[in-house]
Amino acid sequence: MASSDEFLRPPSNEEFDAITRVPSHYNSLDTFRLGSGQDRHYQQQYGDMYFLRLAKLKPAVEEIAVEAWEGFSIAGENARRVERVLDVRQGELCWVAGTIYMDMPLKPNILDDLTKENYTLAPPPRPTYQDPAHPELTQIMLEDESGRLRLTGSMLRNTQLCTGAIIAVLGTENANGDFEVIDTKVPDLPQQPRRWGNDTLDAPKGASKGKIAFVSGLGITGTSSDTLALELLADYLLGYTGGASEGALPDASAITRLIIAGNSVGASMTTDVNADSSTKKRTGPKKYGYDASAYNASPITRLDSFLAEILPSMPVTLMPGESDPANFSLPQQGIHRAMFPQARAYCAPPPAGGNKQEPSWFDSVTNPWEGDLEGWRLWGSSGQNVDDILRYLNFADEEGNVADGAGDIEARMRVMEAMLRWRCGVPTAPDTLWSYPFQTHDPFVIQTCPHIFFAGNQPQFKTAVIEGDAPLKLNGADTAMTGTDDDNTSGPRVRLLSIPKFKETGELVLVDTETLEVEVVKFSTFAGQQEQQ
Repeated sequence: MASSDEFLRPPSNEEFDAITRVPSHYNSLDTFRLGSGQDRHYQQQYGDMYFLRLAKLKPAVEEIAVEAWEGFSIAGENARRVERVLDVRQGELCWVAGTIYMDMPLKPNILDDLTKENYTLAPPPRPTYQDPAHPELTQIMLEDESGRLRLTGSMLRNTQLCTGAIIAVLGTENANGDFEVIDTKVPDLPQQPRRWGNDTLDAPKGASKGKIAFVSGLGITGTSSDTLALELLADYLLGYTGGASEGALPDASAITRLIIAGNSVGASMTTDVNADSSTKKRTGPKKYGYDASAYNASPITRLDSFLAEILPSMPVTLMPGESDPANFSLPQQGIHRAMFPQARAYCAPPPAGGNKQEPSWFDSVTNPWEGDLEGWRLWGSSGQNVDDILRYLNFADEEGNVADGAGDIEARMRVMEAMLRWRCGVPTAPDTLWSYPFQTHDPFVIQTCPHIFFAGNQPQFKTAVIEGDAPLKLNGADTAMTGTDDDNTSGPRVRLLSIPKFKETGELVLVDTETLEVEVVKFSTFAGQQEQQ
């Protein structure tokens, strides 16, 4: 706490050294960027994405399965590989790879919605697709281009699975035609590049030690309730709250870039001015289209002002979220620069002649997003993928009561780890998460193992480090997470980050650019004490 001499004193003639922000070395990849409007087509079947995913990941999971199950035998019978699920024979010990499909009683079905004759509002998101009263209604199947095979067995109760995951299963078909599973394998972590070991960024000479800042869920409503929290955050990022010399907060000048992971806008930007407040049922056709009188610009205007305040000092990467003004289906495209009349001055000009757009000081990117920052590969989302996978998992206790798995941060970290080991960042798209129907490739397949894997809009902060079983091989040499050449035994290592909602927690996450160690800065206000009676 400052002494009384710090206040009401005359101006000082002391000269202070200028504080310079650590430069940012950044490159955003176009992994999830869609073509222009005339290049987007929606006539193709969504099921093609699962076949593309299976064709990409099947060789990887089969390689691991061969290494694990080659020579495995039960009662003198050796397990053999089966190419297609329909080639499985009853009573024969074998293993086969395919795509998981889960048929669940509470899972939404688009065909049911289309058959309804009357217009109804969309139901609220379900916390789970499981039916605790009838767990037997949940069916787990393995499918490929030939057909489906129903999986069963006690081993599946402790296995984390969801629709869209590519796995290999070992077992035998029983008399009922179901496949009794005794073991499973997943593709596991892909190869990971060493730091500065890619073609997008070159290692700078004399790079300074810095920090990467992550925040999500700003929840800006455009009302007075946003003012204090955003001002505290902006003051810290701009260095107005002091540096490390005061011993109170980490030095803000070390932050190289701020990444905002979705849900920056917390209120709807449209209001139904013609809504009838009475209980009388509305009649007449439903009207669609733009209505200027129903547009509420306050949330996006306040976000624009916040960005324009910090952009002169710090570069920003902005990801859209579920509540932001962007397309709803994944991958969400970046929020258009026209929404930011003040902040768009810091955007890079549109690319000319079909060339790749240069990295900009203010970069409105996709969700999910992949890029290189300070030599590290980052892969992250605004949290929809984690929320949807949790609805597939069973959190029922021994008495059949379903716990609130959506709020279990440990479960969320296990989901993030599972997505990396499945090599798929959004496995449930397009089944239960809306997605663009890709025809030639599945961008949700993680082809390069990131160094930092983050998910925004989580209930609380959590971090962990996971490692792959296989050693990393790049250019004939194994490299550790720090990118040094003196460790030839370590495999891929990934820093997992659960980024909490700033609106609810007031937390900003900082990651050291050299060690990938994490610290949290929390902003809170004193609400006062109630007068004692």
